[in-house]
Amino acid sequence: MPLGPDGTERIARARGDLRMGVPVMVGALVVVAAETLTPDRMAALRALGGEPVLAITARRATTLKARPYDGDIARLRLPPEATPDWVRGVAEPANDLDQPLFGPFHTLRGGEAAAYRAAIALAKTAQLLPAVLAVEVTDPAGIARTQDLTRITLADAALAQTDAATVAEVVSARVPLAVSRAGRVHVFRPADGSEEHYAVEIGSPPRGAPVLARLHSACFTGDLLGSLKCDCGAQLTAALAQMGAEGAGVLLYLNQEGRGIGLANKMRAYSLQDQGFDTVEANHRLGFEDDERDFRIGAAILREMGFSAVRLMTNNPAKIEMMRANGIDVSERVPLKVGHTPENARYLATKAEKSGHML
Repeated sequence: MPLGPDGTERIARARGDLRMGVPVMVGALVVVAAETLTPDRMAALRALGGEPVLAITARRATTLKARPYDGDIARLRLPPEATPDWVRGVAEPANDLDQPLFGPFHTLRGGEAAAYRAAIALAKTAQLLPAVLAVEVTDPAGIARTQDLTRITLADAALAQTDAATVAEVVSARVPLAVSRAGRVHVFRPADGSEEHYAVEIGSPPRGAPVLARLHSACFTGDLLGSLKCDCGAQLTAALAQMGAEGAGVLLYLNQEGRGIGLANKMRAYSLQDQGFDTVEANHRLGFEDDERDFRIGAAILREMGFSAVRLMTNNPAKIEMMRANGIDVSERVPLKVGHTPENARYLATKAEKSGHML
């Protein structure tokens, strides 16, 4: 068996490289994340001889009045005078309302966009802004070798979509909790090397019956700091309390902060909300979808624990649909209407109006 990395392991390396500002090869593209771009790296990209292209999502393109000819993404020609600050300004919406429009933009039409799409997906999984500067080269293997760049293929990128939802239990241990002394914490590690996820098991729920379950996405501000901008902390507390009262349940604590965009991007979204945008509009201006979470992970953890049916504590119909689509029967929806505050009233109203939450 070779000692070198396989496709999934190369994806994990590439994710780390992008976060550090190091270019990676995606297919025939040399790619740098827009938010980590430096003048030296930009000059090195231009020196490759190809045309630099800034790839952004269709959500961000719509905000900028650029045409997303590729459907879900847009490839923008880079003006000769463009600087790293210009690139970051296109990618980052913080100052959209304070500065003139960057356009008009010249958007590429035709040609193959798959590698650009894969590069944006990679930036998302690295929890960076979904925008990359890329140059196509004629000798990708040679460039990767001489520049010591991590190289991933489009096949690697496709495999990563599957491996992200493949988990294995690492360890579990008894953890007495305030709501139940019969608590146990299970740690699950995804096959793609991304963040671990946790299952908090209360009591000894039978595997052959629907278990009271909650899919809870990590919320640093709500769960740890008691933020009043969301209802997450209150939902976490209420879910565990009900499981303790019933004597059995399982709470999945999924490390998908900010609906899957990461804490830094969540704070960017909060800043945009301070400018008057609602939570969905803020995500779109950043270039993300309403919800970037992968609920397949929750279904995979439940299966690994031996559960096939749940009484799901949720107000989100998408969670119910995703559980059923991934082989977990939802026998009952258990409402979880807690944590309403004056500070999160607009947030909750937006979730109900635009995301269909049953509030």
